[in-house]
Amino acid sequence: MKPIIEIKQLGKKYRIERNDSYLSLREELSGNIMSLFKSKSSKPDDFWALKDVNLSIEPGDRIGIIGNNGAGKSTLLKILSRVTVPTQGEAIIRGRLASLLEVGTGFHPELTGKENIYLNGAILGMKKDEINRQFDAIVDFSGVEKFLSMPLKNYSSGMQMRLAFAVAAHLEPEILLIDEVLAVGDMEFQKKCIGKMEEVSKEHGRTIVFVSHNMNYIASLCNKAIHLEKGMIKEENNVSEIVRNYISKISGRYAEMKWDYTERPGNEIVQLISVRIVNIHSESSSSLKITEPVGIEMSYEVLKDGHILWLGHNIHNQNGINVFDTHSVDTDLYQKQHQKGLYTSLVWIPGNFLNTGIYFVGCAIFNHLENVIHFHEENILQFNIYDVFDEETGRGLSGKDFPGVVRPIFKWSIRKND
Repeated sequence: MKPIIEIKQLGKKYRIERNDSYLSLREELSGNIMSLFKSKSSKPDDFWALKDVNLSIEPGDRIGIIGNNGAGKSTLLKILSRVTVPTQGEAIIRGRLASLLEVGTGFHPELTGKENIYLNGAILGMKKDEINRQFDAIVDFSGVEKFLSMPLKNYSSGMQMRLAFAVAAHLEPEILLIDEVLAVGDMEFQKKCIGKMEEVSKEHGRTIVFVSHNMNYIASLCNKAIHLEKGMIKEENNVSEIVRNYISKISGRYAEMKWDYTERPGNEIVQLISVRIVNIHSESSSSLKITEPVGIEMSYEVLKDGHILWLGHNIHNQNGINVFDTHSVDTDLYQKQHQKGLYTSLVWIPGNFLNTGIYFVGCAIFNHLENVIHFHEENILQFNIYDVFDEETGRGLSGKDFPGVVRPIFKWSIRKND
């Protein structure tokens, strides 16, 4: 079977004109006259938004495209949508395609919501009876039933996005392209959209190409990911690997931190050597499944005998909320004096405890009874928890995000009352 999307040596070049600052009319006229006697020395710059991109997407693939602003993500989707043409190479599309690149893509502002549903369906190649069959589902999903007779220009951006997504998702395209447009909607509708995309891709085998800065959405929805950087594919791999590498790169915080001897946090009693996030294989990792335990490993050196040292970590989420603190109160050394030497501590956050999201880790050695803090390094590590389908626990079955900072699995007892 041939790929449903085949991209070969694709490139898109834009020409950037170098204009001078704004001039007065007299300066503009005199400049035009002088230009008759001068040869042009300055040349416009060429900017490659995409360069030598090669990619094959199979039917049913769910591809997440990530990268910094200006990496070429939206340009790639515009070429696939035939909004713009490539400068070089080609993109072969083998299937009916719907796209959401901007709010109201494919809609006419003067037409009503109802008329735009039929217009957009016709653009997608749908027959009227096919649109009629899906009409009620589209309206129900979008939540704009009361406004169907109103011209689209009077819709808010969020309402337009709701209707546009509902049309694109329900009119059964074989390929669905979605840019960061989902960020316009409220949180509840974003989750609803993610669930719908998961449904149409996994249950109906449609292909999705999804651009987002939300790594949780990328990790939970997509089975593959592409990292674009400066218009080129920097990395193509399974989604967990791409997300882990990308988060480590952009955050400035990593799954592991080490300090040189002269720069160690601490004092003349104890100093921090290194700290890292580890998985169950004792490997440094910054992206873990919600079902996996998360290990925090800290190495430190005690320089003087005779001190009771308490170890601690604090965890914050991406919203700055302190999720929890954990201290070494259940260890043998809690009330014992440390002797000089090298130590390694390891504490585990159990799997199926933290909710999906990005978390930051701080570490400290202290003793509150003596009112001493030897060091406290805040938010020096970062890791990401992403959802995943698990047959045993049913995790990831709903395809939705859930509020809250923890999402534990408890033991239930259910019995029938006779």
